[in-house]
Amino acid sequence: MKKYLLALDQGTTSSRAIIFDKSGQIISMAQKEFEQIYPKPGWVEHDAKEIWSSQMSVMIEAAAKKDISFDDVDSIGITNQRETTIVWDRLTGEPVYNAIVWQCRRTSGMIDDLVDKGYTELIREKTGLIPDAYFSASKIAWILENVAGARKKANEGQLAFGTVDTWLLWKLTGGRIHATDYTNASRTMLFNIHKLEWDEELLDLFDIPRSMLPEVRPSSGIFGYVSSVPGITNIPIAGIAGDQQAALFGQCCFSKGEVKSTYGTGCFLLMNTGNEPVKSNNGLLTTIAAGTSGEILYALEGSVFVAGASIQWLRDGLGLISSTKESYDSAIKVEDTNEMYIVPAFAGMGAPYWNQDARGMVVGLTRGVSKDHFVRAVLESIAYQCYDLLKAMEEDVDIKIDTLKVDGGASANDFLMQFQSDILDCDVDRPGCIETTALGAAYLSGLATGFYQSKEDIKGNWQLGNRFNPRIDDSKRQNLIKGWKKAVRSALFWAQNEE
Repeated sequence: MKKYLLALDQGTTSSRAIIFDKSGQIISMAQKEFEQIYPKPGWVEHDAKEIWSSQMSVMIEAAAKKDISFDDVDSIGITNQRETTIVWDRLTGEPVYNAIVWQCRRTSGMIDDLVDKGYTELIREKTGLIPDAYFSASKIAWILENVAGARKKANEGQLAFGTVDTWLLWKLTGGRIHATDYTNASRTMLFNIHKLEWDEELLDLFDIPRSMLPEVRPSSGIFGYVSSVPGITNIPIAGIAGDQQAALFGQCCFSKGEVKSTYGTGCFLLMNTGNEPVKSNNGLLTTIAAGTSGEILYALEGSVFVAGASIQWLRDGLGLISSTKESYDSAIKVEDTNEMYIVPAFAGMGAPYWNQDARGMVVGLTRGVSKDHFVRAVLESIAYQCYDLLKAMEEDVDIKIDTLKVDGGASANDFLMQFQSDILDCDVDRPGCIETTALGAAYLSGLATGFYQSKEDIKGNWQLGNRFNPRIDDSKRQNLIKGWKKAVRSALFWAQNEE
């Protein structure tokens, strides 16, 4: 019997490989950061070849660390930063341009033009998304318009588009498989989430040839077999899901109404809404949740563009902390933020505001503010942004959410999780294993191969690591929230084009 599942977790700032046993315990893990490229203000790129090389190296390293034979690996699951766009030449396998990252705002003007022309509702009805530079469609269009020779090659069927999962699948299978799953397809702004197919009207709108697009399949199923990595042969790649949907699956949120929040580079709340899509009246997105073959599940999603990235900013940009762990130590040195708020709108604001021109804001600054106050305000800003999303979800589905499941790197910060519970006035449950994004991809692959017989088998693996209960009174909570909303209004005011 095979012993292990291998998850490839390709994120915004690093590539990771995690090997799990059947109980969902981590056996080995390797991680490698890669370069963030900022050609212009608001532009973010990655080297697609570096994404591949870093992912391949950590895959081999994770096995070597614990002397694990790939013969004992049942299957591979892939989870990835979503919306990030790669276009490559089918003949040479070479990218025609750097990967354009989900955070990149270079196509904001293109999106504004579509909104001005009245396409918002058309896009929303078909895709469940709100027009934004965040998604893949405008990024593909930009490459075709701005890279020399790209339009001609695309029209001749020579170019392939993929989100990061598709690029990794292509590379792992030696260029044999050009495919993606429903979750990643649903984030391109080109996929009809009701008909489950690429939408010709949207392809025409963005002037993107159908030949560029990958085949779309369920998240759990055998996509292909590894054939291009030395020492690894014939391991099935049997699960693919965008990182947030993978985390929803890894948290075992299999029932309608269950909610999770993943604290990574960004922060993403997803609620399982069952077999029917729910249209949001509060700026949330309707998207496809990771499902097994023959089962389509939908989710409501809210996106915070800058969460863990703001802690990295404290470390790398400002030098206020030397490690992300130090943010906890710094935050608990002070009782509050000295009535100062930080809105980290470095790349615009996502749900429920959807203002791509908003920028970061520090308000309430006085001489009494110290470094520790500043660090605490950044951590609190993550919790406030999640509060905005959860309240929007509660309004859309007309229920009070009592428990939020959390995961992702920043969820290890006890101060942040306690403040999140305080500001939401609900329990925050952190599982024993917070690597639920990778775990979800592993579970999806294991279901496809029979490593697990059912989702009930998987659900038995979930274990509570820590529960955070609200500790502040409602009066204090409301005062804090009032200050946050005032700070957000300041960031939105900045975006206004006034003489």
